[in-house]
Amino acid sequence: MDNPLAQTGAGTQTDAAYAALREAILSCRLEPGAKIKISDAAAEFDFSPGAVREALSRLAAERMAVATAQKGFTVAAISAQELIDLTSTRIAIEQLCLRSAIAHGDVEWEANILAAYHRLHRLPISEGARKQLSPAWSTAHNAFHAALASACDSRWTLTIREMLYAQSERYRNLSKIARPGRDVDAEHKGLLDACLARDAATACKRIEAHLRRTMEILLASPRLAAAGRD
Repeated sequence: MDNPLAQTGAGTQTDAAYAALREAILSCRLEPGAKIKISDAAAEFDFSPGAVREALSRLAAERMAVATAQKGFTVAAISAQELIDLTSTRIAIEQLCLRSAIAHGDVEWEANILAAYHRLHRLPISEGARKQLSPAWSTAHNAFHAALASACDSRWTLTIREMLYAQSERYRNLSKIARPGRDVDAEHKGLLDACLARDAATACKRIEAHLRRTMEILLASPRLAAAGRD
């Protein structure tokens, strides 16, 4: 199949290859620990081997992939210990973002977080007979958390936040089933209310509880338990 992006310049082709491979890793279509053959990926995604190689180098720098001398690239592995470390780091960065956003956010920021919450609130978290996590909900979830942090005045902090969020989503996507017995909407509403009230201390407590609850659920999942045994 012809890929129109593959007909453009090398920079655009590398960016497109990066986006395609990153999505495949985050969605877990490329499983943790899987070997990525450049020739196979180039054929599957219809990009040049050079573009795929450059894209994988970028993903290795972001710890989505691992480059090994003489062996090529593999998808980064998962582990319970890494998830714990990742969550603790993400809590610290999300709290920095929220404190700054609450201090600097204007009426446009308030309108944006209200709109992002409204969309997330109206979308079902699961779909299908097996109650799998809805891709539309996941996209809105990303947008809501990004909106909360968006008024942070540090671009570096926001960049680090985006990288940590993506890594967290990879763990979430390993378990596609939405977990019953958790009122995620109430957790998001609590975050929204604290931000609108300009209550940084409460917002920070709520984001920590929110992220730790997700971590606990993921740590109890069969996939993480199996990774621990491996």
